[in-house]
Amino acid sequence: MDSVGSPPATEPGETAADAARPDGEAPARRPGPGLRRRLHQEIALVVAVAVGGSAVSAIISLTASLTAHRSLASQTAVLVGPASPRPLVDLAYQLLGVATGLLPALLPVFLLARDGRRIPGLDLRRPGSDACRGLGVAVVIGGAGLGLYLAAHAAGLALTVVPEDLPPTWYRIPLLVLQAAQNGVLEEVVVLGYLLVRLADLRWGTVRAAVASAVVRGSYHLYQGFGAFVGNVIMGLIFATLYRRWGRVMPLLVAHTLLDVGAFVGYALVAGKVSWIPTPR
Repeated sequence: MDSVGSPPATEPGETAADAARPDGEAPARRPGPGLRRRLHQEIALVVAVAVGGSAVSAIISLTASLTAHRSLASQTAVLVGPASPRPLVDLAYQLLGVATGLLPALLPVFLLARDGRRIPGLDLRRPGSDACRGLGVAVVIGGAGLGLYLAAHAAGLALTVVPEDLPPTWYRIPLLVLQAAQNGVLEEVVVLGYLLVRLADLRWGTVRAAVASAVVRGSYHLYQGFGAFVGNVIMGLIFATLYRRWGRVMPLLVAHTLLDVGAFVGYALVAGKVSWIPTPR
């Protein structure tokens, strides 16, 4: 902590006089290349996370309106509503959702990199090992998770989960795979890798940090019911344990992606065709 009266800390390429200038005033000299590059990256990420998706969505919407062969004044802009019934426009919106869903995962990676840190194993150096481990984890947890869901649903502790409700178009299955990959990247980078790194920085014990990560994971699945919360907390504890043991996040990212591919694509292929999978009444 700076002592009272001491000059503020400076960034590379920034003088003490520049650092002391009031907010909103331009520095007396241009920042150095390092600081300039960091500011560009930070601004781009923050803007992309905050309003980038909305901006691209607006462009898609306007393009669709301009190609509808009707005047703009005769069309309606619905702020909250279903996706467009036009397949190509709907596909554009869906792909936009996948892309913007990945952006929050870039922010913790960037922030750790600024500190000279990284998420262990967030790389492609061991594709074979990561894939095999991920597949094994997905098979074990997928089977157990499905059993827990069916039991919780029968006991009235879980909602009827509809993993996907896309129209039967040519892009349905590829889009479900992309959505599964987006979920895997976002959740394992943020809730597993980044959170455990930062909790370790705070000197949290491994058990305490694993429980915190698992509870966070379970909390955003509560909309599915208590069974999903419990199942995802257990999954989070297992993932945290394996992450500590292997020292890599990629096997768990692969496992999560495969779990969601199985749920999304499996539901799309068999829903309504087998009696043991709950479907909306």
